[in-house]
Amino acid sequence: MKRKYGDYVEYYSEDIRETLQHGGCQPILFVGSGLSKRYFGAPNWLELLGEMKKICPKIEKEFAYYVQSLQDPIKIGEVFSELFSEWAWSEGKGNFPEHLFSNEFNKNIYLKHQVSELFKKILPLDTLTLSNGAYGEELALLKNINPHAVVTTNYDQLLEQIFPNYETIIGQKILRKSYLSIGEIFKIHGCVSDPSTLVLTSSDYDLFKSKKQYLSAKLLTYFAEHPLLFIGYSAEDPNIKSILYDIDQMIDGKYDLIPNIYILEWNPEVTDDVFPATEKVIAVNGDRNLRLKSIVANDFSWVFQAFASGEALAKVDTKLLRALMARTHDLVRCNLPKSKIEIDFTTLQHAVESDESFSKLLGLANLSESSQINITHPFTLTAVGIQLGFPNWNGANQLLEKIKEEDEAIDVKASDNKYHVEIRSGNKSSFRKYSQELIDELKKFRNGEQHSISLS
Repeated sequence: MKRKYGDYVEYYSEDIRETLQHGGCQPILFVGSGLSKRYFGAPNWLELLGEMKKICPKIEKEFAYYVQSLQDPIKIGEVFSELFSEWAWSEGKGNFPEHLFSNEFNKNIYLKHQVSELFKKILPLDTLTLSNGAYGEELALLKNINPHAVVTTNYDQLLEQIFPNYETIIGQKILRKSYLSIGEIFKIHGCVSDPSTLVLTSSDYDLFKSKKQYLSAKLLTYFAEHPLLFIGYSAEDPNIKSILYDIDQMIDGKYDLIPNIYILEWNPEVTDDVFPATEKVIAVNGDRNLRLKSIVANDFSWVFQAFASGEALAKVDTKLLRALMARTHDLVRCNLPKSKIEIDFTTLQHAVESDESFSKLLGLANLSESSQINITHPFTLTAVGIQLGFPNWNGANQLLEKIKEEDEAIDVKASDNKYHVEIRSGNKSSFRKYSQELIDELKKFRNGEQHSISLS
């Protein structure tokens, strides 16, 4: 039977949930300009430069000329920067704030100022306007992901509206942080709130690359430990290839599928009768390739809902948690070595012996009521698959589907029973756990023996 897009959605929804459960942590979002274009019509890189051409009368030739002759948007940005500077210091001076004409700023500040003004003009001033738009529900689901952190090459402040409790770290300021916290938006190419930080021209990129190795070293700590979702980029985007090249170096160039990295691409031509490819091979540098999990969709709602299924931070104030982590860092790195405070280590030792007591130490309620379920149904579907000798959850799921095909009354995942339970983790999300008894029965079925699964 031909698999359809509904099967694709089910396949990846389960895969994402399994990845989140296996990692036990929230995903990292890596956001590109496509997301801003989707939600408030922001221009892509070439479109942005095209808008800048309309502003500066010193840019005399047609925009197509610069695209044809220079080809690279970074090089176009460098040329436009020179022409904007000439304009600003002549008849265009009245179009810029007076303070920009001091030796404090580089000559490319005039182009960056106009870029910042453009984004400020087109981005809605409040989240309510966005929420009431065509993608309001999708934006709400994106917010519900509660990512560990967001990394972006975008200049605009859309993400600050979507995640208002997250701290914004702009440009190279990430290098000055003595620890990596939680609930942060890393704007590695700068932000319109400070035009001078924008990475826009050839000289900007040269400076960025010279410091990029230190930035990458910090960010790769995240990527090694968390699921990673690229949104708003095409697979050929140089920003994706740059960070994937760093990841390739970290994993020593193995050609295995990277299980925790997904790239989400919008395709308006996706139809109900197709099952798109689940993997994508991306050339990151010369003959170096990486295999990633590829998600294709014309509606991101189901993808965001799947990534929100972990909900490890759903009930936690990220601002408070970030402050707690920062204070803990100061306590361990600064106060204790300097003997500034006294610690009752006996109390701490008892507190960290169990999750429940440690939660109480931090003032957190114990949200888990599933201790009994963890005893009777201790396995995720991935764990079931591995117990049966499969590389992931899909083999076990196919066995369940075959049993259901033979007898429609035996739909193990349709109800809570001795083989399976579904645990709600939010208003629209849940995760599933399975018992040892199911594994025993699936072994029999896989080996051609008579199973005794009964839901009565």
